[in-house]
Amino acid sequence: MSLSRREFIRLMGMAGAAGLVPTAALADKNPAETLYNRPMKKGSVRLLHFTDTHAQLLPIHFREPNVNMGFGYGLGKAPHIVGDRFLNHFGIQADSIESHAFTYLGFDEAARRYGKVGGFAHMKTLIDQLRAEAGEGNSLLLDGGDTWQGSGTSYKTRGMDMVKACNLLGVDVMTGHWEYTYLDHEVLKNVNAFNGDFVAQNVKVRDEALFDYRYADFEGFNEDSGHAFKPYVIKEANGARIAIIGQSFPYTPIANPSRFMPDWTFGISDDTMQAMVDEVRENERPDAVVVISHNGMDVDLKMASVVSGIDAIFGGHTHDGMPAPTLVKNPGGETLVTNAGSNGKFVGVMDFDIRNGKVQGYEYSLLPVFSNLLEADAGMNQLITDIRKPYSGWLNEELATADQLLYRRGNFNGTFDQIICDALNTHYDSQVSLSPGFRWGTTVMEGQKITMDNVLDQTCITYPETYSREMSGGDIKNILEDVCDNLFNKDPYYQQGGDMVRVGGLDYVCDPLAPMGQRISEMTLDSGEKIHASKSYKVSGWATVGSQSPGADIWDVVAGYLRDQKVASVKKLNVPALKNAKGNPGLNNYSGKVIS
Repeated sequence: MSLSRREFIRLMGMAGAAGLVPTAALADKNPAETLYNRPMKKGSVRLLHFTDTHAQLLPIHFREPNVNMGFGYGLGKAPHIVGDRFLNHFGIQADSIESHAFTYLGFDEAARRYGKVGGFAHMKTLIDQLRAEAGEGNSLLLDGGDTWQGSGTSYKTRGMDMVKACNLLGVDVMTGHWEYTYLDHEVLKNVNAFNGDFVAQNVKVRDEALFDYRYADFEGFNEDSGHAFKPYVIKEANGARIAIIGQSFPYTPIANPSRFMPDWTFGISDDTMQAMVDEVRENERPDAVVVISHNGMDVDLKMASVVSGIDAIFGGHTHDGMPAPTLVKNPGGETLVTNAGSNGKFVGVMDFDIRNGKVQGYEYSLLPVFSNLLEADAGMNQLITDIRKPYSGWLNEELATADQLLYRRGNFNGTFDQIICDALNTHYDSQVSLSPGFRWGTTVMEGQKITMDNVLDQTCITYPETYSREMSGGDIKNILEDVCDNLFNKDPYYQQGGDMVRVGGLDYVCDPLAPMGQRISEMTLDSGEKIHASKSYKVSGWATVGSQSPGADIWDVVAGYLRDQKVASVKKLNVPALKNAKGNPGLNNYSGKVIS
C-alpha cells in the first residue's frame, strides 16, 4: 500500500501535536517538506550527524528491536525502552510514521506502507537541503563510523566505495570502528583518500612500535603524543570555532582481530578525555567542543557524567535511534548525548545557538530518511550504480524466498540470525552453532526474494571464515557467560555494545542480574538432551577474533543452505528463557519464556 498525500498530512498532524514536527509546517503542499523542513535560526551553527551505515548504499528495511533491556542505571531509561514505552517516553504518536521509524511496532504493515529507509542518494538530497537551509558555510557533517563495512561492495573494494560515497556526500569529520578491520595500510589509504578529517584521540601507536613506526609519514601521526590519527580538528561554521574530538570504539582489538592493527592501541580513559578537552579549550579557545564517538550510548552517558567541558556527544555503535538528546549533568555543567541509529536510516540535526563564545541553547531533531519521500540525488545514484556494476551478478543472485520477516536486531536472537545458525548446523552436521551478536544487518520482508546482497548485509566482514570443532559443555557455557557479561555488566565501561551471541540447536536460561559466571543455566539441545560440562559436543561458528579459521566463508555457507531450502523458513527460534526480566521496559512481545 502506498502512502497518499492526505494520509501523510494526517499522520504529520498527529506528529505535530506530539511536538515532533513544527505545526506551522503542516500546511505545506509537499509532504517531504512537511517532514524535513528545518529552518535554522539566524546566527546558529548546524551540526549534521549520521552513524553506523554499515556500507548500505541503497535503501533498506530495518526493524528496530523489541528486546533492548537495561538494568540498574539503565532500567527504564533511553535507550533501554521499546515499543509503546518508547513512544510514551518521547511523546510519539502511535501508528504514525515516526512510530514506524523508531520502533518495531506493526513493522510488517508499516514497512509496506511507508517503504524503505536510507540510501546514500536519498541521504544526499536530505543533507543538501538541510545544509542549504542553514546557509553556505554554516553547517558541518559528522560521520560516527562503521561506514566502510557491511556490504559486498565494501568488502570487494576494501572500503573505498564508501570513501567515495562519503566524499560526494560532503562528510567533514569522521571517526571509526569497523573501519579498522581492514589491514592497517588499507585503513591509512582510505583515510588519505577521504576528503574530510579522520579523528581518534584514543588511538595511539604502541610504545614498542614508535621507534621504527612503519607509517611515520602518515599525515595524522604525531610522534610526540603517539597519536596514530588526528585527535581532534577545529572547524569554522557561521563565524564560530567548533572543536570536534574523535573517540573510536575503545575495544576494537578485543572485539575484532588485533592482527589487522598490530601497532595501534585503543581503550577508554576519562582522565585522557578530560585532558584532551582541557587542552583544546585552553589552546584553541573554541566556541563549542563536541565529541564524535563510537563508544555506544551507555558508555557515552557514563563518560558525559564524568568528563566536563563537552557540549555534546554525537554517539554511535549501539544503533540506538534516539529522537531527543539525553542531558547529563557532570562536575562542570551539562552535556548532551545523542545517538543516531544505523544503516542510513536517520540524520541528526543539532542547531547550536552560539553567542559570546559559548553554546547558549540548542534545537535537535533526528530525521528518518524515507526514500519514498526524498528524490534520489542523480550524482550519488550514478556513483552507486558504478560501484555495484562489477559485482552485480554476485550481488543480485536470488537464493530463496522468505516465508516470514527476517531481521536481526535484539538482545538475544533474530530470525535472520537463526537462518545463519541453521545453515552452520546443516553445513557441518553440528549439534550447536554460534553466531556473533552483531547489531548491523538489514531486514527482509515476508515474501521477498533473498539475494546474495541480503546475505552479505548480514555477514560481510573481513574475517568471514567458518569452523567446526569439538567443545565441552563447560566451554560452551563459558562463551555464553563471557558475551552475556559484555551485554549486562553493571559498569558500562565493561560492555562492548553488541548483543548476545546467537545460538542454533541450543536453549538455555539467562538471568541478567546474576553475577558473572552464574547468568547461564539449564543448557539443553533441541533434542531435549541436557548439556553436561564434561561432555564433548560438535560446535560450528564463524568470525573468530584470534587465529584465522579453516572453513568456508560464512556467506557461502548461508547461500548454499538457502539455495537448497528454496524457501527460507525458521522452524524454531533459539532464544533463552529469562529470569528477573518480567516487566522490564526494554522487553516486549518476547518470543521466549519469561520466568520471573
